[in-house]
Amino acid sequence: MSDDFVTGTDKRLEMVNSASLTDAMGRRFSHRAHVLDLVSPMPQRRLFGKAVTMQYLPVRSDLKDPGQYNFARFFYLAMEAMPAGGKVLVISSGGYRDTSVGGGTKLSRLQNLGMAGVLTDGRLRDFQELAGYDFVTFCSGRTTRWGGDSVVPMAVQRPVEVSGVTVVPGDYVYADEVRHRHYSCPSGRLGPRRGRQNREG
Repeated sequence: MSDDFVTGTDKRLEMVNSASLTDAMGRRFSHRAHVLDLVSPMPQRRLFGKAVTMQYLPVRSDLKDPGQYNFARFFYLAMEAMPAGGKVLVISSGGYRDTSVGGGTKLSRLQNLGMAGVLTDGRLRDFQELAGYDFVTFCSGRTTRWGGDSVVPMAVQRPVEVSGVTVVPGDYVYADEVRHRHYSCPSGRLGPRRGRQNREG
């Protein structure tokens, strides 16, 4: 499948939403592919692109080297593996959904590299600043407290878990606002369907 199968500006995206994509994923795959209860500083905007992944894990006292375990280092390592333009940074919080994994300063790097956005099951700071960027943001919630004493980035470009969903580097990620302020993010391979299965209900 070529990278230009569908893009973030593709008019076909205006004809779908996260609910319909989740239904389609359910017909094609048996695994869970949706995430609920994410929020955004600009909820009317849609997020779409290929995933670049980053894994946060709880801090350990023997792994506190600030020169090694920091966002900038791991972010640029990920960019070496996959061109940044139009991609979505998917950050796994390591199960710490109420802890900050970034804010306006850290995530300004996405703006500089023309990325489509960020999706995380952790919290983010600086919602007002994030709302002013060109990229789209979805997260578990907002916070004012720094989270670097609780979780730190440990790896990039590996399969990660985001609220019970496995996201693999290169997966397509989509998020938007749906009713009841639930959000759904199918992360699977897009492509022509080779068969058809009927589902009622």
